[in-house]
Amino acid sequence: MNYFNTIFFGIYPFVAFTVFLLGSLIRYDRDQYTWRTGSSQLLEKKKLRLGSYLFHIGVLAILAGHFVGLLTPKAVWHLLGVEASTKQALAMGAGGLFGVICFIGMTILLHRRLANPRIRATSSRMDIVILLMLYVQLILGLLSIFVSAGHMDGAEMLKLMTWAQSIVTLNAPGAVAAISEVHVIYKLHVFLGLTLFLVFPFSRLVHVWSIPLQYFRRNYQIVRAKAAGGL
Repeated sequence: MNYFNTIFFGIYPFVAFTVFLLGSLIRYDRDQYTWRTGSSQLLEKKKLRLGSYLFHIGVLAILAGHFVGLLTPKAVWHLLGVEASTKQALAMGAGGLFGVICFIGMTILLHRRLANPRIRATSSRMDIVILLMLYVQLILGLLSIFVSAGHMDGAEMLKLMTWAQSIVTLNAPGAVAAISEVHVIYKLHVFLGLTLFLVFPFSRLVHVWSIPLQYFRRNYQIVRAKAAGGL
């Protein structure tokens, strides 16, 4: 078992993140015209708007929660007076709320893409695979809440934090030791999450790098009203 833990949680993370970063850079350099979402808005708008809205609210909150929760050192939480049990309860509550919101949005988007013949015809195999992977990953995340309820002391969460921080600091042995004894539902969730990073550069997910942040720094656009009776 330790052999598999070493491969999947000590080596695989570095492979996945390397492909994620280099693959994104290479695709941007060589295939800039594919750097898009491939929107199907012209084929159907109502479900797309609702599903996309719910999905993005949920997934952005979940990603932010994972980033802060996993990578903030335990000493910082102690300094803020937040115990592991309190942090876990907060993660379960917020994660459950935004997870359900994301799940509803994902369900709408997945049904729309698979049930609408026109949209299905314009979808690539990777489009459908990515949606299904995200859907399964979300379900695993929601199921992990019920597992977490069985140990509210936050011990499992601390192990996952140690694993994530060990990966960031390139400490593979420490990462393997931290995650070896956690529940299998967490391991599946982590493994699929890493796999999503691995396939990221080869899918439409690359469009997240194109967030128009410069929009918030641009000058105001002056729009002049048309004069009454003018040409």
